[in-house]
Amino acid sequence: MPLPTAEGVFAKLLKEQNIEDYFVLDSAGTHAHHVGEPPDLRAQHAALERDIELTHLRARKVIMGDFEDFDFLLAMDDDNYDALMDSCPDEYKNKISYFLDFAPQLATREVPDPYFGGKYGFDQVLDMAEAASVGFLTRLQNAGRLNEKINP
Repeated sequence: MPLPTAEGVFAKLLKEQNIEDYFVLDSAGTHAHHVGEPPDLRAQHAALERDIELTHLRARKVIMGDFEDFDFLLAMDDDNYDALMDSCPDEYKNKISYFLDFAPQLATREVPDPYFGGKYGFDQVLDMAEAASVGFLTRLQNAGRLNEKINP
């Protein structure tokens, strides 16, 4: 599943720039499939080849509190975007966007399902997540959104 991959990629980017204390990251799905499970082993192996650690992540389902607690909810595809919009209270809908909107050079909004593409599928998702992560962080930096550290 691309969600933990995107979280891992973005976490690595933040750590490389020494700004991880400005963020709280958490990936969650719109369906209850695989709750409590780690990412697919193929995703973990592909990520490790890029020094991205995913083994500590566990699947969870989006809860109502996420809409209030997080500043951004980034959907990986149309189905997840629609599910988020359908369940989100109106006052928080502006927090929802497509992750790949931050990588317009990819000319798609949907992260493909890597499971049926062999090793290439997982590498492709990592490439997309890296591009969108850089774009998202750049947008935040340009908007002056990195102004206070998160207190644990």
